[in-house]
Amino acid sequence: MLTFVGLGLYDADDITIRGKKAIEEADVVFAEFYTSKLIGMGVDELERAIRKEIKVLSREEVEDGKRIIEEAAGKKVVLLVAGDPMIATTHVSLRIIAEELGIKTKIVHNASIISAAPGLLGLQNYKFGRTVSLPFPQENYFPTSAYDFIYENYSRGLHTLILLDINPRPMSANEAMQILLDMEEKKGKGLFNEKTLIAVIARAGAPDCLVRAGYIGELIHEDFGPPLHSLVLPGQLHFAEEEALEKLAHKSMS
Repeated sequence: MLTFVGLGLYDADDITIRGKKAIEEADVVFAEFYTSKLIGMGVDELERAIRKEIKVLSREEVEDGKRIIEEAAGKKVVLLVAGDPMIATTHVSLRIIAEELGIKTKIVHNASIISAAPGLLGLQNYKFGRTVSLPFPQENYFPTSAYDFIYENYSRGLHTLILLDINPRPMSANEAMQILLDMEEKKGKGLFNEKTLIAVIARAGAPDCLVRAGYIGELIHEDFGPPLHSLVLPGQLHFAEEEALEKLAHKSMS
């Protein structure tokens, strides 16, 4: 048996009752934190909270799946994932492999930034297009595919949730906005400039969660505190969404 358990967004208190039961019954508990991380506690604290040893896997070990599958063939195995476990396509692939080999699988869902972001900002979730991941530029390599996906959403009037890189460290919203402006210089489609409306979500699910909306030229200089950060580029706004950004995200348009 292989059970995928979502940890939610902040700490062990976010684990569902069903998730805790699966962990208690598990023979082996794996975890991966390269797709996302809990912002409220580290691995040692999580181990103490669930009273189980956690074997943290590398990206390669999860994508390969061999170690997990070998254990799950004869034991009850749990894979802990921050947020909701099936948001990442890697986990879907792993589940398919397990099922093909006759290993039963279960999913224990939890809160995800995918659902939290619209709720925190007061934006209508069905008006979001493709979610985009923004990586750190590398030496001699500056990918701009994220810009193309964001532009496609925007051209259709859809909002875009922009997830920020967490490897080798969490990217700040300020860095992300600068990267988007740098992409604009390369692409030149007029999507991003200092007067572009954007929203910042900092530490979704945490007690000190912060949301702000305003012009890039203003927000890029603000301090949003510790990670994790995400961005949302609004598309065509309904009047109720406009009001939500003003009242809930303290939209400044000075």
